[in-house]
Amino acid sequence: MTDTVHSVLFLGKADDADCVRALEYCRQAFSPATYCLGRWRDPLPDEVRAWEGDYIISYLSRWVLPSDLLRRAKMAAVNFHPASPAYPGIGCTNFALYENATEYGVTCHHMAPQVDTGQIIAVKKFPIHPEDNVASLLKRTYEHQIALFFEIAPLMAEGRQLPISQEVWQRPAFTRTQFNELFRISPTMTKDEIARRVRAVSYGAYEPYVELEGYRFEYTPQKN
Repeated sequence: MTDTVHSVLFLGKADDADCVRALEYCRQAFSPATYCLGRWRDPLPDEVRAWEGDYIISYLSRWVLPSDLLRRAKMAAVNFHPASPAYPGIGCTNFALYENATEYGVTCHHMAPQVDTGQIIAVKKFPIHPEDNVASLLKRTYEHQIALFFEIAPLMAEGRQLPISQEVWQRPAFTRTQFNELFRISPTMTKDEIARRVRAVSYGAYEPYVELEGYRFEYTPQKN
């Protein structure tokens, strides 16, 4: 532990309450605290690309950071991933529900040029219940993720050595193509396969679909 004040680049998701909480902590604990909150397909700002300093913190960030930016973090570039090491990449909660997993979690790890491959710092795990859907699993995921942030970020602010977890990534990162395919339902699929896909992707305006003869039919949940 030192009395040195460290600089940070915080990258997060726009209009997200937990990102705001994490950012407010960073603005108080680090100096200077450069930040950017964005949405999918937002370009990475030039001032972020040119940043250099002590730490990078990615929290639900929409950007894959270039290698040269990661190298400019003198002490560490850390990501808080909303899934356990069993579910790297995109669509984490969706694939966990699709596979009928009974355990899930959140992961803090060092960032590497290839998404979700860096050395793992810490993991928080919790059960998936049979009645869970995307909304309920996301809610618990985000609760554990912000808790993990407040365990790890103070270590960074104090310049302390970060933990080394014995956990390892268990598969290659899921891709956008794999995630999009999860929404597709075919008439040839079994009842169980269809039920798993419906559970895995139904969330607000997002629903699975069937395509027949050039027409697209979207699933509408039955109302009690």
